[in-house]
Amino acid sequence: MKKFTLPLIAGVSASVTIGFLLYLGVTLSNTTLIMAPFGATAVLVFGLPKSPLAQPKNVILGHLITAFIGVFFVEFIGVSQMSLAVATGLGVSGMLLTKTTHPPAGANPLLIMMSGQTWLFLLTPVLTGAVIIVLMGKVMQLFQDKLVVKC
Repeated sequence: MKKFTLPLIAGVSASVTIGFLLYLGVTLSNTTLIMAPFGATAVLVFGLPKSPLAQPKNVILGHLITAFIGVFFVEFIGVSQMSLAVATGLGVSGMLLTKTTHPPAGANPLLIMMSGQTWLFLLTPVLTGAVIIVLMGKVMQLFQDKLVVKC
C-alpha cells in the first residue's frame, strides 16, 4: 500500500496546489501566480519533500535569484542568444554560491527573458507562487505523514 500512497498523495498535492494558484490568480486577483517552472518545483516539493533541493529556502530564494537575473537582463542588457546563455549560467552560479540550489529555478532566466517580463514578475508569480507552494508543501507533508503512518 505504501508503494502507491506516496506517489498518489504527491500527485494530488501538486494538482491541488497548482489549481489553487490558478484559482487565486485568475478568480480573485486577476493576476498570474503560475509559471511553467512551478510544475517542476511541485515534483520536488511534493514528491521529494526531504530533498535539500525542495527546502523552503531553496525553493523561494532559488526562484527569486534566478528571476532577478532574468529581469535584470531584460531591463539592462537585452535579450540575445549570448545573454540567454550567460543569464542561465549566472542563475546556476548564483544558486550554488548562496546554497539555494533549486533546479526548476534554472529555467527562470530563459522564461523571463524570452517573454520580456518586468520587475513586477518577481512579486507575482515568482515570490507569491513560491511561498504558496512551500506553504502547501508543509500542509500536505503533515497530511501525508499522518496517512502513511496509518497505512
